[in-house]
Amino acid sequence: MLNFDVVDSKKIRVIIDSDTACEADDPFAIAYALMSPKLIVKAIVAEHFAQPGSMEKSREAALRVTRSMGSDVPVLPGEEGPGATGAPSEGVRFIIDEGRRQDEHPLYLLCMGALTNAARALREAPDLADRLTIVTIGGHPYDTETIPFKEFNFGNDPDAANQVLQSDAAVWQIPSNVYGSIRVGLAELQEQVRPYGAIGRYLFDQMIAYNATPAAFWTQGESWSLGDSPSVAAVLHPTCGRTVMQTIHHVNEDTSYSPLPGGREILVYLDLDSRYLIGDFYAKLHLCFPAG
Repeated sequence: MLNFDVVDSKKIRVIIDSDTACEADDPFAIAYALMSPKLIVKAIVAEHFAQPGSMEKSREAALRVTRSMGSDVPVLPGEEGPGATGAPSEGVRFIIDEGRRQDEHPLYLLCMGALTNAARALREAPDLADRLTIVTIGGHPYDTETIPFKEFNFGNDPDAANQVLQSDAAVWQIPSNVYGSIRVGLAELQEQVRPYGAIGRYLFDQMIAYNATPAAFWTQGESWSLGDSPSVAAVLHPTCGRTVMQTIHHVNEDTSYSPLPGGREILVYLDLDSRYLIGDFYAKLHLCFPAG
């Protein structure tokens, strides 16, 4: 257990928006948030990853995390995919209702995948722009002349990315070079994660299983990047990395950028202290779920 708490005036509300089933690092970020006493985690909203049925798969994967931790945080369905029509999903309605609720704790929406749910919430309730901060894991750094790959999160719904970036909401963007820098070895995870409770076993075993599939062709074999966890670290300690105010660009279909005359500025992370993030995560896991 943690022998400390955070004074109420420093706590913040958080909604996690995660494509949990798309690959193996989202569950680590969810667990990190749930173990952090500064964060009042109100809900987890499932995000699609541009495949049929992917939103529901993400919801099921997020439920496996909460059940392994004995957490009763609600896990809600989000939009089925890009450009979904009809009534807003339960998750989008929750984002709207929580954003409109009077509460002295500021609200942060941690987007660890596509921005479909965030964009739908802003379309349905434009007044949310003054009521929350969106922290997005996605996009490339703005000084990249030739993009090295199609960035996964923005690429799964470029229209939603543009809607969020061009909205009036406060946005913190953590681009690919930053989220890709949170590197860990699988041997390190076997030692530091697997022995610690049902959640430790689940986090490690699901990563090893995914790493052995053809879908993990892009990995290096015995290492990983905990690429969604920077969204948690950023709200725990906003100055844990260097930031800059950046004029937004238009996100193209291939996730390259085009200049956007008259675009507003958002906060963009240039780097992040991986020692702080990884050390904080390991320590909380060890203390909350002791080995044996």
